[in-house]
Amino acid sequence: MSNIQNRTNSSVQPLFESFALGSLTLRNRIVMAPMTRSFSPNGIPDLNVAAYYRRRAENGVGLIVTEGTAINHPAAVENERIPNFHGSALEGWARVVKEVHEAGGRIVPQLWHVGMTRKIGSSPNPEALPIGPSGLDLAGNKVTEPMTEAEIASVIEAFGQAAADAKKLGFDGVEIHAAHGYLIDQFFWERTNRRTDRYGGDRIARTRFAVEIIESVRKAVGPDYPIILRFSQWKSSDYTAKLAETPEELGQFLAPLAAAGVDVFHCSTRRFWEPEFEGSELNLAGWTKKLTGKPTITVGSVGLNEVFTSAFTEGKGAHNTNIDELIERLERKEFDLVAVGRSLLVDPAWATKIQEGRIEELKPFTVDALRTLV
Repeated sequence: MSNIQNRTNSSVQPLFESFALGSLTLRNRIVMAPMTRSFSPNGIPDLNVAAYYRRRAENGVGLIVTEGTAINHPAAVENERIPNFHGSALEGWARVVKEVHEAGGRIVPQLWHVGMTRKIGSSPNPEALPIGPSGLDLAGNKVTEPMTEAEIASVIEAFGQAAADAKKLGFDGVEIHAAHGYLIDQFFWERTNRRTDRYGGDRIARTRFAVEIIESVRKAVGPDYPIILRFSQWKSSDYTAKLAETPEELGQFLAPLAAAGVDVFHCSTRRFWEPEFEGSELNLAGWTKKLTGKPTITVGSVGLNEVFTSAFTEGKGAHNTNIDELIERLERKEFDLVAVGRSLLVDPAWATKIQEGRIEELKPFTVDALRTLV
C-alpha cells in the first residue's frame, strides 16, 4: 500500500461523514477500538481513565468503545486493574460518560467475560475457577467441569444487568465481546464446545448461548438502544482458526445472532485489507454486511504498517501507513465504520490530524505506549 502522505484533506472526507445508528447519530465513521489498559485500581475507573477517554472525544473520535469491562461474575477477568462494570465501579463509569459527552463524543462499554482463558488462582478472586462450555482450554485440554445450565443462566443474567446499568448511566449503547477465544466465542468454537445439550451441537446450535445473551441485553435496554456484537474468526491462541470456512457457513452462523437483536457487527480481523474467503476481495466486515444487511465495523491494523504482534515479539514500532485502500472500501460501502486501535492508543489526536492533513505529526505506536494512559 502506498504512503499515507498521498491523502489530502478532501480525500479522507468519507471517514468524516456522519452515520446514523438507529436513534444515535455519530459525527464520523471513526471508532476507538476496545483495548485492555489495566489502569483501574481495584477494578474502578478513576479520573485518569475518564481523562484518557475524554481526550479521544475532544479530538474527534465518532464512537468510543471502552476497554473490556468485567460483568458481575467472580471469574470474569484475571486482573484486579481491569475495570468492573458492576458495584462501586459504576460511579467511575458515570464520570467517564460525563467527560466524553461534555467533549461531544459518544461511548459504549464493552461487556466481557474471559471464560477459560483465565488462569486458575488469578486475581481478583483467586478461589474462583475459570468457566467455559466444556471446561476446555483453547487447546482443547480439560481444566474444569463444563458449565451447568444454572451457571449459564447466571452469566446471561449478568450480561443483561450490565446492559441495563449502561443505559442507566447514560452510555450510548453496549458492545458484547464475543471474539478472540473468550467465553462467548468458546461456545461458538467446536474445539472448546463439546456439549451435547441445547448449548452445543452444530454451528447454529453453538450460537444459542450468545443468542440468549443478546436477547437478555435487548430485554434490559429496550428496542431502540444500540447493541454491537464483536466477533472474530481468529483466537488469541490460534490466528488461523475459523468459525466459518465459506460465506455460506458464515451466513448460517450470523443469522441467529442478527435475528436475536444485534444492530451492528464489529468484525475483528488482524489486517483489514485481507480478503476473508477466496474468490472475493471482501473482508470479514464486508461479508458480514452483505450476508446480514446490518451495519458493520471493520478493524485490523488501521494506520499501522507492521503486523501488530511484531511490536511485542521483536520490540518494533508500528509506523503510520496509508489509508487509501481503507477509504476506497468505505466509499464502496463494504463496511460502515472503522475501528482504530493502537494508532489511537498512542495518539489521542489521530482523528483530528488525519482530517486536517497533519500527517507528519502522527505518532508511531511503540510498546512503551502501553505503560501509560496518554
